[in-house]
Amino acid sequence: MKKKFKLQDLDCANCAAKMEDGIKKIPGVLDASVSFMMQKMTIEAEEDQFDRIMEQVVACCAKVEPDCKILM
Repeated sequence: MKKKFKLQDLDCANCAAKMEDGIKKIPGVLDASVSFMMQKMTIEAEEDQFDRIMEQVVACCAKVEPDCKILM
């Protein structure tokens, strides 16, 4: 399952890269991309685990960029 999310208040490309790297390390994530320019994030993960994975994605993003919000 692949889903796209809009990001709000992502401040720099370096933070986007750190978020992307962290998300890709979460078990069950097949692929992830975070675009600073587009302020968007795409997550591809196993459908039956998607809710659990998204909780970890939110925590990962908050650790890197506390002001960034994932709009679902």
